[in-house]
Amino acid sequence: MPESPSPASKEEKRGRGCGLRFAAGFIVLLALAGYLAYRFENHENPAAAGCTVKTDGNDLTLDQDQAANAATIAAVSISRGLPERALTIALATAMQESRLVNLDTGDRDSLGLFQQRPSQGWGTAQQIQDPVYASNAFFDSLVKIPNYTRLPVTVAAQRVQRSGYPEAYAQHETDATMVAAALTGRDEAALSCTTGANTAYSAGGRLGDTEKVTALLKREFGSQVRPRDDSDPRTVAVPSVPPGGSTTGAGKQRGWALAQWAVAHAHDLKVEQVSFGDMRWQAKKSGKGWQKTSDPSGTKGASAPAVDTLVRITVAR
Repeated sequence: MPESPSPASKEEKRGRGCGLRFAAGFIVLLALAGYLAYRFENHENPAAAGCTVKTDGNDLTLDQDQAANAATIAAVSISRGLPERALTIALATAMQESRLVNLDTGDRDSLGLFQQRPSQGWGTAQQIQDPVYASNAFFDSLVKIPNYTRLPVTVAAQRVQRSGYPEAYAQHETDATMVAAALTGRDEAALSCTTGANTAYSAGGRLGDTEKVTALLKREFGSQVRPRDDSDPRTVAVPSVPPGGSTTGAGKQRGWALAQWAVAHAHDLKVEQVSFGDMRWQAKKSGKGWQKTSDPSGTKGASAPAVDTLVRITVAR
C-alpha cells in the first residue's frame, strides 16, 4: 500500500502553490501599472470637447463651433489690417446676435453670425451664412463709422446693426475683449481646445487634409498668408512674418494669431498638432493645453528656420 504524503510534504506543495499564485498576480499588477502609465502619458482619457480662453486670471468656455467662428471673424479682421478694437466690437455683436453660432434662422429673415437680413441689403441668404462673407460685410459697415474705435462697444455695434435692443451688446464686452486678445495673438497660448478624443482622427472619424488647411488659411487671412509644404507631408508650414514684414514682436504676435486660429479650427480641420516657437498643442494631449517643447516650431536639424518664424499645423493621417 502506498504511503500517505506526510504533513510536511503537503505544506511544501501548498506553499509552492501560494508562491506561484502570488508571482502570477504580481506580474499581472506590473503589466496593469505599465499599461496605465502608457495611457496617462500618451493616450490620456480625453476631456470633453470644447475650448477655453484664459487671460488675466479670467476664463471663458466656448464650444468648438463657437471657437471656430470667432477665429474666422478674427482672421478676417487681421486680413483687413483692422485694430483689435474692431474685432472686439465684431465679437461682442456676434455673441449677442447669435451666440457665435452660424444660425440658419432668426427674427424675420435674419441669418448667420450677425443676424444680417437679405431684405436689408446685407446679401443673399447663402452669402450671409458664409462666416467670411458675413464678417467682411460687418466690417465694411463698421469702418464707415467716424472714430468707431473711440466709441463704446455697444454704441459702435448698434450703429452697424440698428437693433431693437441697442444696449444689449455691452454685456459681452469683457468676453469679447478676452477672445480678441487671444485671436489677434496679443495673448500667447491663451486659447486651447480639447478634442473629446485621444486623436484628431477618432474625434471626427475622418482624416485631415493639408490642402483644406491651406485653402482655409488663404480664404480667411488673405493673400498675406502664404502656407507652404513641410518635410512632413501631413504638415502645413506658415511663416508668421508676412512678405516684406519684419521679424520683430509683430511677427511673433501674428504667429500666435495663426497658431490659435489653427487650434480653434482643430475639430473641423482634423488638426493633430500645432507648434509655434517653443510651444505645442497636441490633440492626443489636448486636456493639457499648450506645452513647452524642446524642439522649437517642430523643427529639427541645422537647416531649420529660426525660432518663432513658422507655425506648423499637422493634420491627422
